[in-house]
Amino acid sequence: MIISHTTNLRSELTYTTILVLLVFILVNLAHGEEASTKSEDVLVLTVATEDNEALQRYLRSAKVYSLNVKVLGLGEAWNGGDVRTSPGGGQKVNLVKRELEKMKDDTQTVVMFTDSYDVLLLGRAEKILSQFHMLNGRVVFGAESFCWPDEDVADSYPVVHRGKRFLNSGGYIGYASDLYSLLTHSSIGDADDDQRFFTQIYLNEDLRNKHKIKLDSKSTIFQNLNGATSEVELQVNEESPYVLNTAFNTRPLVLHGNGPTKTVLNSFGNYLANAANSKDGCVACWDGMISLSNRKVEEFPTVVLGIFIERPIPFMEEFFQKILRLEYPKDKITLFLHNAAPYHDEIVSDFISKHSGSYASVKTILPTDNTKEWHARNLAVSLCAQRACDYLFSVDGEAHIDNPYTLKLLIEQNRGVLAPILVRPYKAWSNFWGALNTEGFYARSHDYMDIVKGERRGLWNVPFMTGAYLVNGSLIRNESSRPSYINNLLDADMAFCANNRDRGIFMFISNRVDFGHLINADNFETVHLHNDLYQLFDNRWDWEVRYLHPKWAEGIDPNKTLLQPCPDVYWFPLVTERYCKEKVEEAEKFGKWSDGSNYDPRLDGGYENVPTVDIHMNQIGFEAHWLEILRLYVEPLQSRVYVGYHHYPPFASMNFIVRYKPDEQRELKPHHDTSTYTINIALNKVNEDFTGGGCRFTRYNCSVTDTKVGWLIMHPGKLTHQHEGLRVHTGTRYIMVSFIDP
Repeated sequence: MIISHTTNLRSELTYTTILVLLVFILVNLAHGEEASTKSEDVLVLTVATEDNEALQRYLRSAKVYSLNVKVLGLGEAWNGGDVRTSPGGGQKVNLVKRELEKMKDDTQTVVMFTDSYDVLLLGRAEKILSQFHMLNGRVVFGAESFCWPDEDVADSYPVVHRGKRFLNSGGYIGYASDLYSLLTHSSIGDADDDQRFFTQIYLNEDLRNKHKIKLDSKSTIFQNLNGATSEVELQVNEESPYVLNTAFNTRPLVLHGNGPTKTVLNSFGNYLANAANSKDGCVACWDGMISLSNRKVEEFPTVVLGIFIERPIPFMEEFFQKILRLEYPKDKITLFLHNAAPYHDEIVSDFISKHSGSYASVKTILPTDNTKEWHARNLAVSLCAQRACDYLFSVDGEAHIDNPYTLKLLIEQNRGVLAPILVRPYKAWSNFWGALNTEGFYARSHDYMDIVKGERRGLWNVPFMTGAYLVNGSLIRNESSRPSYINNLLDADMAFCANNRDRGIFMFISNRVDFGHLINADNFETVHLHNDLYQLFDNRWDWEVRYLHPKWAEGIDPNKTLLQPCPDVYWFPLVTERYCKEKVEEAEKFGKWSDGSNYDPRLDGGYENVPTVDIHMNQIGFEAHWLEILRLYVEPLQSRVYVGYHHYPPFASMNFIVRYKPDEQRELKPHHDTSTYTINIALNKVNEDFTGGGCRFTRYNCSVTDTKVGWLIMHPGKLTHQHEGLRVHTGTRYIMVSFIDP
């Protein structure tokens, strides 16, 4: 019985204990759920006296993560000093103190303060609160590796065995009552330094213990980038890009571009907070866009179009054609044109005389005015300000706007400063930098090549742009944000961007569509009659558009039937009529034609077996260019028709223009060429520039007389295709001949 009674007693005790424990757990769960619910919507405070793109980026990130943000000081005068370059920021403390006075006795509500202009929020409230509670403090400040602004107090800081040791005031979180108590512990002037203020509080051991003040030394919440960029990685190949601190394996929830790391934050901001992702592409691109499609012409924004020609530049003819093709009402455009290159006087004068009447007005500055580039650009800005223009569209002569809708698309994107991405064809050289080095010059960003290649499309916040960009008139009308091209001894474009960075003005570039390309004018020589003809190496794409025959590709198309006027003789389009005309004019300008005798001092040995009246390519500085033409455009044609013969690159030491005239040399006797194969290009028109002429292949008694300008005849040399130049009766016939692979 005793045993039975004891057993029953134990059972009852066990049951009672379990019941009590269950009640205790349920009560605590209820309290925990209540506490969690109560503090789930953490209050985020920030300070911003001016509404700008940086603030809107911050608020956008808050919206993405459903954070409740209250902006303090908006519209008030900023009296906190220039915190970008010197101590200051006390006004932030006073604004937060005033707000927290409403919650000074609230011991439950968690409040987080962050700066705004250089901060991104990267997590939801529940995640922020979870990390806050894990830090086991009532107040937690962000941490950094620099003791600023007073380095001499570094030794007073508590030792941190792993992580950042020093306080940063750009982000802190805590209970409202504790924060209010700290902020009212001592007074601070608006222009005093906020970080010094909080440092003194943290170094006060009594305050630190009383309020359980901790530093987020491992960046579980606050990631300050200054001094930490090497340990912070942007993970972009994810559906939701995020930041990883590789030193502590943490994913920070507040990213602060403090000190000189603003450009790094801007680069990260192109992806973070769902600005872009692998699934949807550029999400932020659609923010704030406007449409011009439903506006009447008279309602279109007014634009000052500034054209700047600061040096001799190739292919300016095409540049102005593209300016004219811009799909925008010209009566809404004021044209400002600065030409500092006398070389372009004629084309500029021609453009103005023909088209100035189409624009609202035209202002030109010519080389004789001796106006410096920086001054001319500032004059364009001033003109826009005087006329209260809606936009300034600045375009350099090197920037070819191939897409006629570029101006419309940039306006509709609705940003402060926005450039279309322009790249030198076949190169990685573009009109923007993705990052800066410590001296403020070019550094390659992690995504530069992907953007340049168009493998990533979107809108990108960058530290430097040039060539072509649109500036919103709202920036120009405000003196504090008005663009300036003066900054110490920097070049005009460097000064423009440095000033924008110093003022916190974002500069965006777009490759959402293809806008155009850049011309390379670095090695442009103006010693020839037709200097663009010599631009194959530096500007191949533009050279091809102007000089390569539009049907050249048909010659290498296996589905196209080839023209074969004689056995093993093929006919291909190669170059345009303009190329032929300019090549002839270059030769005639040089003027030193050979005399058609067997004596030729240009050749080794001085003897020519089958002489012609000619000029060699090396005499007019075109030898290297012609060999490149053989490599790029002739060799693929040869490989198609003479199957089995492959010599790459093709070589030719005899490349020359021949001139036939009735009173000079009118024909050429039958002969074999010293070549594996020969090409012969007609440079002018039969029955228009001359009569007669042509080529007869003696073995086949087959003649080609109806030659086409810019087309080449290709035939074997040495053995099977003896040929003669048929007599020219009237006029002058020009051909280009090349003996390939002798």
